[in-house]
Amino acid sequence: MCKRTKEDVCVTKTFRHRTRKRKKAIADIISTVEFNHTGELLATGDKGGRVVIFQREQESKNQPHRRGEYNVYSTFQSHEPEFDYLKSLEIEEKINKIRWLPQQNAAYFLLSTNDKTVKLWKVSERDKRPEGYNLKDEDGRLRDPSTITTLRVPVLRPMDLMVEATPRRVFANAHTYHINSISVNSDYETYMSADDLRINLWNFEIINQSFNIVDIKPANMEELTEVITAAEFHPHHCNTFVYSSSKGTIRLCDMRASALCDKHSKFFEEPEDPSNRSFFSEIISSISDVKFSHSGRYIMTRDYLTVKVWDLNMENRPIETYQVHDYLRSKLCSLYENDCIFDKFECVWNGSDSVIMTGSYNNFFRMFDRNTKRDVTLEASRENSKPRAILKPRKVCVGGKRRKDEISVDSLDFSKKILHTAWHPSENIIAVAATNNLYIFQDKVN
Repeated sequence: MCKRTKEDVCVTKTFRHRTRKRKKAIADIISTVEFNHTGELLATGDKGGRVVIFQREQESKNQPHRRGEYNVYSTFQSHEPEFDYLKSLEIEEKINKIRWLPQQNAAYFLLSTNDKTVKLWKVSERDKRPEGYNLKDEDGRLRDPSTITTLRVPVLRPMDLMVEATPRRVFANAHTYHINSISVNSDYETYMSADDLRINLWNFEIINQSFNIVDIKPANMEELTEVITAAEFHPHHCNTFVYSSSKGTIRLCDMRASALCDKHSKFFEEPEDPSNRSFFSEIISSISDVKFSHSGRYIMTRDYLTVKVWDLNMENRPIETYQVHDYLRSKLCSLYENDCIFDKFECVWNGSDSVIMTGSYNNFFRMFDRNTKRDVTLEASRENSKPRAILKPRKVCVGGKRRKDEISVDSLDFSKKILHTAWHPSENIIAVAATNNLYIFQDKVN
């Protein structure tokens, strides 16, 4: 159940996930956010296994300032908690990723996954219902054949609009480890799902068989040195995909080379500066997200402290590196103790690949303009958001005197974190998930 509030910044809206029983507040935490290909729909998944879809309203001439706000369109339970009796393992219902398929007809299709099972959902509208059956009465009960004396032609009657979500395919039993990524191929016939050690290729029409295209599991698990952290298909070339690792490396693979892509085509890695090496180096170099640019020319990766942009034609170092929260370097010890150092932040491109966005702590999120090299820190907060107000840039003070509008690094709230963000494919509209709140911001309306 999603309760909408009217409070926002240029922020068109703020949404709060709520379960019926407040004792299970963890179930409300948003775990993924994704716009569809047109930007008309926005889907969120939460730790309770629910998917909430928001639809953009048509612009109204009477209220041009509203500029197509997003309202709740459909809510459904995608995954339920399960128990693997063979391994005595609980499989939680949390939605790890949602990916939309391009719209082919009146219905919408999306993929959602928890740790083990991917589901293909069809979301469709119904505003007519059939009446006048011959063999059934109006309540759906079968009629006595002896009472049927005439034949009727069923007719369609108008009814209140109803949005239905139905599972069309369930892709299960193919992953030993937790699924961390799903990506729809540009051929729109296949998709891949990745876990810690393997990547599988699926056909949308076949649920009982997948092809293993990457397998990095060693013969002896004690020799395991890295795991797969994220994977994505190239936006235009159906044979190409990338996957990142916990060692901070990215591998580009070509499925035309071999059925099992155990040999990569390109290997992207930045040499480590020995003078900066510390106990935490390996942990903070782990890549938590990898994204192709819309053009397909660049790859963006997010590790704990930075966002990097790589050119597909240059493997030895990134062409751009942006510091997300460099002021946390002195806090790595305490971040390790409270497990925050293992947080997996996502990153997104804007529609023209000119600006990138990623999250931080204290409900801060960062934007970097690749052309002007300017960056800004903004805050997604109910307390600081007035209707139609403009977000004020925030600054973090590391030491010395603190100005009035700055916040000290020691007073940052590490329980408030922006892990999941999404950017409208063509407009300056962004969605930011802050625990169980979803903020939708847009650029300033003239």
